[in-house]
Amino acid sequence: MKPSSSGSDVFAGVLSRGGVAEQVSGRAWLCALLEFEAALARAQAHAGIITAQEASEIATVCEPERFDVDAIGAGSAEIGNPAGAVVKALRAMTDAPVHKGATSQDAVDTAAMLVTKRALGPLRHDLHAAADAAAELARAHRDTPIIGRTLLQQAEPTTFGLKAAGWMLSLDEAADHLMNVRLSAQLGGPAGTLAPLPAFARELGLDEPVIPWHTLRGRIGELAGALGVAAGAVGKAARDVTLLAQTEVGEVREGRGGGSTSMPHKHNPVAAISALGCAQQAPGYVAALLAAMVQEHERAAGAWHSEWRPLCDLLVTVGSAAAWLRESLEGLDVDAGRMRANLGAREPDTGAAALLVDRALGAR
Repeated sequence: MKPSSSGSDVFAGVLSRGGVAEQVSGRAWLCALLEFEAALARAQAHAGIITAQEASEIATVCEPERFDVDAIGAGSAEIGNPAGAVVKALRAMTDAPVHKGATSQDAVDTAAMLVTKRALGPLRHDLHAAADAAAELARAHRDTPIIGRTLLQQAEPTTFGLKAAGWMLSLDEAADHLMNVRLSAQLGGPAGTLAPLPAFARELGLDEPVIPWHTLRGRIGELAGALGVAAGAVGKAARDVTLLAQTEVGEVREGRGGGSTSMPHKHNPVAAISALGCAQQAPGYVAALLAAMVQEHERAAGAWHSEWRPLCDLLVTVGSAAAWLRESLEGLDVDAGRMRANLGAREPDTGAAALLVDRALGAR
């Protein structure tokens, strides 16, 4: 089921948590498509391809308030993508040379990069905030002994601080990886032979590729992989929280928690559970985007189209998972006494765990 920010989606409170869903909405995509057309016109005016007056006219009609998202969505069926409906509407508003020399994939790919760039802002913010909460737990429980568990069986003692430090590092690394993905403008024309316009990418705050990447989808694959890794980092921490919060273990407890429709005594770790529910959807979307990398010649027949929905869904589900984990860790109550009791009568030897916590915190 597609995550959605729509109020009509009864699952939105769980599956569209945080600020990402708004950034990949239909309205956000429409705005990005219009930004493409306005930036293209300005860059062409700068290069002397069209006049400054024509560029100004195009920019004037590229106001989102002039458009209806549902109408653009319905119109996208005409040529098989929403850029066609946008360009058709713009040409009905002005005689200036809208979309001159460009192709619809230039518009949609560039819009995808703009939408992704904006979605990664709140997503990375929540990842770093969750990592900050994990860092506080690591610092506070540097020396708090806890039984280590391997293959779900009790093993040797460690510290809760080291467990939290591991969460912290994984989340920070995932956020940094997302910072380094390539977000490039697209402007190749019908067959990828359009001369570059350096001012175009600068107008939009995107990277300028060496050559057009219409069927060279490494950027999408890298993005999918980075989002998948982020989902894994979130899911790992959330899984640990749910296991530690089991009644029989009782070593942590979410400050918020949740009840049950039939068992009012329960205090479910709702935030961690929801983080897991979102994170576990990510691999399917990642696989769909990687499968779409195999594309024909200079323009794909279907594989490109198959990217749009999984990309949006992947951003939303990973963003939601990160937002939920942040809530879980920021409100996590740690029961050091229960951790000590679960160690039994043994005197805990936690080895170099405390020093490893210091090392991890020092690496931030």
